[in-house]
Amino acid sequence: MNELEFNIRLYLTGVMKSWTDRIDSTDQLTPQRFILNAMTELFVSLSDDDLELIRLRYMERLTLSEVASRYLLNERTIRNHTTPTVKQVKKIIKKATEQAQHAREAD
Repeated sequence: MNELEFNIRLYLTGVMKSWTDRIDSTDQLTPQRFILNAMTELFVSLSDDDLELIRLRYMERLTLSEVASRYLLNERTIRNHTTPTVKQVKKIIKKATEQAQHAREAD
């Protein structure tokens, strides 16, 4: 499981929130809190259909072909609905990682 899939699965199962709350109970914007907040904003903005496609891909681990077959759509349509979200999650993870590295260097 790659970092992207891991973070999506953590978020969608609610584990990310419980871990973040356990790590940091303050209101400071730690890297963990940044990821949780950004992913919450992203996933709340998705339509129910797009969220379901993400769930099928990353929670049930269906291939694009399997998801397309289930909804009687072509793979390109599924990709067009999931790729923007996946790119955003990658950016969120990258930004949080950079912030954490910068904070370590400043200490």
